[in-house]
Amino acid sequence: MLGAPQPTSLFQMPNALPLHAFSRGAIAVIPLSLACAPWGLLAGSMAIDAQFTPLQAQGLSAIVFAGAAQLVAIGMVKSGASLISIVLTTLLLTSQHLLYGMHMRPTLSALDSRWRMSLGFLLTDEFFALVSHYDRQTFNRWYALGVGLTFYIIWNLFTLAGIVLGKSIPGLDQLGLEFSIAATFIALITPVVRDVPTVVCVAVSLLCSVWLSFLHWESAVVVSGVLGMSAGFICKRLGVGQP
Repeated sequence: MLGAPQPTSLFQMPNALPLHAFSRGAIAVIPLSLACAPWGLLAGSMAIDAQFTPLQAQGLSAIVFAGAAQLVAIGMVKSGASLISIVLTTLLLTSQHLLYGMHMRPTLSALDSRWRMSLGFLLTDEFFALVSHYDRQTFNRWYALGVGLTFYIIWNLFTLAGIVLGKSIPGLDQLGLEFSIAATFIALITPVVRDVPTVVCVAVSLLCSVWLSFLHWESAVVVSGVLGMSAGFICKRLGVGQP
């Protein structure tokens, strides 16, 4: 369900009806949007708990639009971290978007700047999971807009709900809502784990993140990701698992 869908005749038609394509994209992203609901609630409630104003808390989701980076930044602000530390950490956490953009550049390069900037802003892990497998011939910009804009609206609605609940229910961030972060990424990663290098990458990242977190490393997630990618790259270069 959450894996990359196969291109259909709708996306192979260069003149597919915009409303039809947009609707298909909106429907496709709803499961992932709902999976991120606790995440959005947590982002809103944590911001209120960190003494953000409701406008600031909502603006964070409306402008930054990056769940993991928002949660980490809010936590760092609450702990009194410096601006430089917050900026560097969020840059590292969202660095995968550079790779996403490079992967999708051949597909989006034919669009005008208005479309490229709009879809670039809406680019998230969920957007990439549903759109990245289309090439220039099968890509439909309205489908992509449906995916990205629907997820953006739902994310901000759940952030607003978190803000309201955070002001009326103290300690909402202690209910374990962060489980949705892990659940969402597992759902995104599982369909693409098809070869040995990818399995090695995921396994090394997982084991290192648990180990480094146990050692109380502040940058455990970032370091684990780098180690996992390095291990996967080495396996691929050595031809491990290749016929």
